[in-house]
Amino acid sequence: MRRLGTTVALLAATALGACATAAPTKSEPSASGGQPSAAASRGKALPKGLDPVGHDPFASTYRPLPSRPTALIGASVFTGTGALVENGTVLLRDGKVERVEAGLAAPAGYEVVDARGKYVTPGLIDAHSHLGVYPSPSAPAHSDGNELTDPNTAGVWAEHSVWPQDPGFNLARAGGVTTILVLPGSGNLIGGRSVTLRNIPARTVQEMKYPGAPYGLKMACGENPKRVYGGRNRAPSTRMGNVAGYRTAWINAADYMRKWDDYRAKADRGEKADPPKRDLQLDTLAGVLKGEILVQNHCYRADEMAQMIGVADEFGYRITTFHHTSEAYKIADLLAARDICAATWANWWGAKLEVWDGIEANAALVHAAGGCAVIKSDDPDLIQRLNQEAAEALAAGRAAGLDISEAEAIKWITSNAAKALGLTDTGALEPGKRADVVLWDRNPFSVYARAERVYVDGGIAYDRRDPRYQPKSDFELGQGANR
Repeated sequence: MRRLGTTVALLAATALGACATAAPTKSEPSASGGQPSAAASRGKALPKGLDPVGHDPFASTYRPLPSRPTALIGASVFTGTGALVENGTVLLRDGKVERVEAGLAAPAGYEVVDARGKYVTPGLIDAHSHLGVYPSPSAPAHSDGNELTDPNTAGVWAEHSVWPQDPGFNLARAGGVTTILVLPGSGNLIGGRSVTLRNIPARTVQEMKYPGAPYGLKMACGENPKRVYGGRNRAPSTRMGNVAGYRTAWINAADYMRKWDDYRAKADRGEKADPPKRDLQLDTLAGVLKGEILVQNHCYRADEMAQMIGVADEFGYRITTFHHTSEAYKIADLLAARDICAATWANWWGAKLEVWDGIEANAALVHAAGGCAVIKSDDPDLIQRLNQEAAEALAAGRAAGLDISEAEAIKWITSNAAKALGLTDTGALEPGKRADVVLWDRNPFSVYARAERVYVDGGIAYDRRDPRYQPKSDFELGQGANR
């Protein structure tokens, strides 16, 4: 009990420190909500909840951890841009990367971290996770990732299922992960909105929500949606039924947009007009058609990815990332030409027939074709060792004869992953970007590498040697008390 009391006291001190942060910047909305809607800006505002444009009712309340000017000195620095800086100094100030340069001395007033013989990378980004919506411990009471009530559940939002006390967040942070895309599951054709999280200890999902990050729409093709509904005499039960379901959804979304456009045009002319009734499902789909919400598409087979690109072309939207994409190597040139990221693994193979042609060099072959290769987890264990999964993919690519440097491969779990999430302010150690940084005790491509310290926005979020920065969730503390 004394040990538990000490832990609680430490956590309380950390929590109080986390509250003592600066006011939000212009790019980080306050707790009061998002920007005013287009209708409001014209002086024709509808009551809250009736206008789908421009208002985020669940806006981020994220506050950066306390930070101080810091200099990491003498490290081998993978910048996330394809460069390796030996004997590098990384300066962090005001939550941003200030400078990265070889042999640079620490300025006066900076906390100096001796990183000689160690490695520094950007914070790792997991582009596909279900932490919080399928939290630990795994139990039916916690199974909140798949709304298996209709093939199209575009109206659901993953953030409304996220449990911030999931111990997986702490374990992922110890593995160097600073940003996480949490997605709904893949049982539906259209599964709902994703949410991007800052991986910090928090009480609410809004406190973790990445300020300004675009929403994503989870879509799924192939075996999952057709097997979920095929036995219930409800569409879809075939791959052609899948495609018909997508097309029907987009037709309805386009009609919904037209009705809102007609209403706004009449309102602008001063004509009497009644607004259409809001539809949560169609709000999300319309957001995709307007380019505001990014499509995150679960798809394994090469031919199905090509089909999904065809559907996107028909309705005028673009796919940001294919997920799992075990056969991306078969159409690597097509993905590169379309600037579609491929978020995959190295060695997940054979779980079902559509995964049969998965190969370990998949990401490396996408990279070699000039594409955006991403290594992601889709798993609460793998998220703790994304660096090792990237190392496996790199080794397989080299075995296949591809000349890929470690400095390029680190992009698969940093800057390329940021691109897959639509983020431009993290993923690389460049001046002005968020100070999301990992200090490793050795080369992160080593199976023995461990994260020694993890910074999120320049604040210490994890320190392997300091219990004050090894947070426990309330769930973990409760389990300790029960034992």
